[in-house]
Amino acid sequence: MQPRRLIIATTNAGKVREVQAALTESPEWTAEPLPAGLVAVEESGVTFLENAVLKATHYSRSIEGFTLADDSGLCVRALDGRPGVFTARYGATTEEQNQRVLAELERAGGTDRYAEFACAFAIARSGSILWSTEKRLEGEIAQSSAGRGGFGFDPIFYLPSLRKTLAEMTTLEKNQISARGKALTELRRFLASF
Repeated sequence: MQPRRLIIATTNAGKVREVQAALTESPEWTAEPLPAGLVAVEESGVTFLENAVLKATHYSRSIEGFTLADDSGLCVRALDGRPGVFTARYGATTEEQNQRVLAELERAGGTDRYAEFACAFAIARSGSILWSTEKRLEGEIAQSSAGRGGFGFDPIFYLPSLRKTLAEMTTLEKNQISARGKALTELRRFLASF
């Protein structure tokens, strides 16, 4: 039997790898990156879930099979929830994004370092949403970057209980606790129902 196709609606290679790794024990599914040449959709939602739904429905109209879209980001309490849904546009590079958050936090006083990672997933087929979820992970913004793993804000997202950043964890460790890891667990359950 041919595996079912799950198209991951992102150009972020790190996100594609995480979904592929999460589905290694699901041989009935194959996770593939978004085909080149598709017209991008404007992420105009005001929440992570709205943006995930927008992307999933948009791309699923051009792709055969299931389309998984996500929107995720960092929400820093002392920055009034920024970068939030603007996470991907918070700097030209990951390093710029991380440095901007650290600088803005210092300008805000730097004492309240509470932050959350949010991750919303949505699956659509032929323009209709079949499933969605949103998960969060609480932590703090580190004083400086640490670790070489992960991607995005992982080097500055610190977990006091584990005494390390997400970038200092293996992919397996990170997937067990991260907002994306929790969403991936629910994704596997949903896909197992087909």
